[in-house]
Amino acid sequence: MSAPLGKPAQWLGAAGLLPQIIALAASHSQSLHWSAIAAGCIYAALIFTFLGGIWWVQAVLAARPRWSDHLVAVAPSLIALGAMMPWCFGLTWPGPSLVVLGCALLASPLVDLRLARNLAMPAGWLRLRRRLSVGLGLLTLALALS
Repeated sequence: MSAPLGKPAQWLGAAGLLPQIIALAASHSQSLHWSAIAAGCIYAALIFTFLGGIWWVQAVLAARPRWSDHLVAVAPSLIALGAMMPWCFGLTWPGPSLVVLGCALLASPLVDLRLARNLAMPAGWLRLRRRLSVGLGLLTLALALS
């Protein structure tokens, strides 16, 4: 392992849950419901694609780059795009899209574990990623049910 994970990553990472917490709270207002779940869906998709970017860098920096690591790094963008496509065809309920994104976020620490085997990560990185992904995944699923 390399140097410990810095405080900015820890605090700003945790702050990254706030938009979904706000969306979930706002979803309980009849006048804000649609906007809140739409914003939460978009946010989950953006964060999931951000993870793909992190994985891409990890794959590039790995001592032994593998095709599979690069393929898993592009998957979040494709999954997020697929989750957003129903709106492009006029469907108005993002519930299924939120479920897809929530489940994908919950599963994402498994990718982190795999990639961390080929690249030294800061101490605390996997713990932070697990907390954030589980937190955002559960909030996204709760938003789907709101």
